[in-house]
Amino acid sequence: MRVLGIETSCDETGVAIYDSGRGLLGHALYSQVALHAEFGGVVPELASRDHVRKLIPLIRQVMAGADTPAGEIGGVAYTAGPGLIGALLVGAALGRSLAYAWGVPGLGIHHMEAHLLAPMLETPAPEMPFVALLVSGGHTMLVEVAALGRYRVLGETLDDAAGEAFDKTAKLLGLPYPGGPALAALAEQGTPGVFGFPRPMVGRPGLDFSFSGLKTAVMIAVNRIELDDTVRADVAAEFQQAVVDTLVVKCRRAMAQTGAGTLVVAGGVGANRALRTALKQEGVQQGWAVFYPRPEFCTDNGAMIAYAGMLRLRAGERAQLAIEARARWGLESLRPPGESRPD
Repeated sequence: MRVLGIETSCDETGVAIYDSGRGLLGHALYSQVALHAEFGGVVPELASRDHVRKLIPLIRQVMAGADTPAGEIGGVAYTAGPGLIGALLVGAALGRSLAYAWGVPGLGIHHMEAHLLAPMLETPAPEMPFVALLVSGGHTMLVEVAALGRYRVLGETLDDAAGEAFDKTAKLLGLPYPGGPALAALAEQGTPGVFGFPRPMVGRPGLDFSFSGLKTAVMIAVNRIELDDTVRADVAAEFQQAVVDTLVVKCRRAMAQTGAGTLVVAGGVGANRALRTALKQEGVQQGWAVFYPRPEFCTDNGAMIAYAGMLRLRAGERAQLAIEARARWGLESLRPPGESRPD
C-alpha cells in the first residue's frame, strides 16, 4: 500500500510517500525557522498561512520525485493532533480533500504516535514491545509500547518539557532562535560541572519530569555573574548535562519497572548528541538495545506520518469524511486498528 503523509502540526511542513513493500519513496521538509526568528518563537497565525503556501508545492515535488502519480496513491495520512489547531487544520483539510478526490481512504494520525514509530523507518528497526522516550519541544514522556495502538504513559512533564527548557535557557544566554540546537552547539565548547545545576526530580520516586526549576536555577546563576563566551559555554554545558542526566535516570527506572529490553528515543531533542551518547552507554551497561531515528526524522516530518498511516490504513482503519483536528489528544486514548477510538 502506498501512502501520502502530511505533517503540519507546528512550524514545519512535511510531506512523504511510504510504500508498504518498498519503504520510503520520497520526502521533503520545509522549515519556518526564518519566518519566526524575528519574533523569537512560533506565531501560530503565520505558521498556518505558511503551510497554506508551501503544502501543495511540496506534495507535487514529492510525488514527482517518487515517480508516483495520484492513481498509485492508496491512502492519505495527515497529522490530526496534538498541535497548533490552525496549522493542523491546513494539513487535515487538504489531506482529507485529496483522499476524497482520489477515491482512497484518509486517516488522521496522532503526532506523538508517529514520533514513537519513527525509529522503524531505519534498518534495523526495533520490535515491539519497547519503552519509548518521547522528548521534543512540547513533550517529554516515557511510554510503554505493547503494540501498535497499545500505549501506557509511564511519566510525563509536569511543566516545561525538555525542549522548552532548552529554548528558554538559550534565550537567557542570548542565543539566536531556535535556541535548542544553538545551546547544544555551545555546550560542546563548555565544561560541565562548573555550575551545580539540579537534576530535577531524580531524588524522588516516579517517572514524571519537571524542568522549570532547572531553568530557574540557570536564570539565577546568569543574573549573578558577568557573562562572557567562556561562561556562556560552561552554563550551556552544565544545563545540557543536567537534562541528559535526568533523562538517563528516568529511562533506567522505566526499563527496570517494565522489564523491557528495548528503548526507543524520538522527538527533536532525540537528535542531541550528548543524550544519544549517554543513553547508548547506559544501554551497554544495562543490557538494553537503544534505537533512534536519523536526526532528520527526530524533528517533525512527513515520513513518520506516512509510515504510521500505512500501518493503520493497511490494517483497515478508516476515518469519517469530517475533517479531524485536535489541539490536545491523549496518547493513551489511541487503540489498535479495528478497535474504535474513544472521544
